[in-house]
Amino acid sequence: MRIILVCVGKVREPFADDIAHYERLLGRHARLETIELGEAAADGDVRRAVAKEGEAISKRIPADAFVIVLDREGRLASSESLAALLEERRQAGRDVCFVLGGPFGLDRSLLERGNERLSLGRVTLPHQLARVVLLEQLFRAHKIVLGERYHY
Repeated sequence: MRIILVCVGKVREPFADDIAHYERLLGRHARLETIELGEAAADGDVRRAVAKEGEAISKRIPADAFVIVLDREGRLASSESLAALLEERRQAGRDVCFVLGGPFGLDRSLLERGNERLSLGRVTLPHQLARVVLLEQLFRAHKIVLGERYHY
């Protein structure tokens, strides 16, 4: 099973070190592939920018992957339920593709395309911070599945 992150926006400071750290840790447990897409210029029309990003994201989602869209209004998941979801996908032999939007959010077509809408909490996080939190939770989920301690 691969874990694929399709993210809008390139990694920037101050998040770059944290993202690299969790990608290294997670890479010990899973095949991780990150696809970074450029942010569309809003030029006064946010809807058009979101739609353009949505088209670019859609082209990068593998056809046979289980798609999880990060959305503030999605299902709240515990670390344990995320671990169970990943283990179910692993046993089914399906790749999991997480979709993280940019600063303007995600196009409605992506929200509808996802097999699951997942929330990292009811607060709105900057998209790069959401990426850090997601990577940390994916690493934690793998430790849970393996029955290993997370905190040392």
